[in-house]
Amino acid sequence: MSSRARLADIAAKAGVSEATVSRVLNGKPGVAEDTRQAVLTALDVLGFERPTRLRRRSAGLIGLVMPELINPIFPAFAQVIESALSQRGFTPVLCTQSPAGATEEEYVEMLLERGVSGIIFVSGLHADTGADHAGYQALVERNLPVVFVNGWLPGVEAPFISSDESAATELAVSHLVALGHRRIGFASGPERFIVVQRKLAGFRTAMKAQLGLSDTDVDELTELSMFGVEGGAAAAQRLLDAGVTALVCGSDMMALGVIRAVRRRGLSVPADVSVVGYDDAPMMEFTDPPMTTVRQPVQAMALAAVQSLLEEVRGHATPHTEFLFRPELVVRGTTGPVR
Repeated sequence: MSSRARLADIAAKAGVSEATVSRVLNGKPGVAEDTRQAVLTALDVLGFERPTRLRRRSAGLIGLVMPELINPIFPAFAQVIESALSQRGFTPVLCTQSPAGATEEEYVEMLLERGVSGIIFVSGLHADTGADHAGYQALVERNLPVVFVNGWLPGVEAPFISSDESAATELAVSHLVALGHRRIGFASGPERFIVVQRKLAGFRTAMKAQLGLSDTDVDELTELSMFGVEGGAAAAQRLLDAGVTALVCGSDMMALGVIRAVRRRGLSVPADVSVVGYDDAPMMEFTDPPMTTVRQPVQAMALAAVQSLLEEVRGHATPHTEFLFRPELVVRGTTGPVR
């Protein structure tokens, strides 16, 4: 490709003149910073190599630790966080766990050996009340900037970014009650996780306030299993036996398992049983039927995590507290009026 053709392509992509592109590529003055960034972005998008003097210099490594990538909500968080870090000159180092792979503690040790400037933990051991949290305190004591997403550790001086899990299940119950459902079940992962405890608290509050149920009644409509499709299917078996006409699920993946269990009984979603997921993970609008779910504000949460961490990296004080983000009910095709 000729240099003229390349200039024309970049100019068209950036919405500027070829002369402006030439000035940016040759490091000439007189170009607004927004215009300069538009040209550099066009260069990257089109796959052209930047001139040496225009290549990004890394401001440091940032660790991103998350449990796995099977649940599509985690890649969604990773994409936003990695993009935001890269745009600010930092190089993200993604660490994901697997059953036979490295543990969170081993990843942290590796990141420290690489001299990372900070670490973002997404749904890590900080969300598990049964885990050993001493390692987090050790990171804080060595003044390494850390931010935690979805989880809460009293006594650890760091920013925590969370979706309001309690509000999420209250939204789901309110939606189902408005559709006439009274036998509403709750299926989620193990209770040792903070996010499950909060979802269960919201479910209990809503069921008592809106349907007048007792704690015992709510317990009979609750089944805690394992996160994932299989866990959802297993939880659904008992709740369907208990006669529920609707289920609120701890994740979209569990909701997919619930739908599978409903169909194996020859029942239909939502004609016989309504299902509400949680996360609004990518592709949920394309399931059959499209998933009614409660959306985690991934974009806002991820950007807040990056902003908080980089403020700490730059030596600026940030509030060491929990920032709660309001989830949003997304009504699609897996919920309908009670039969």
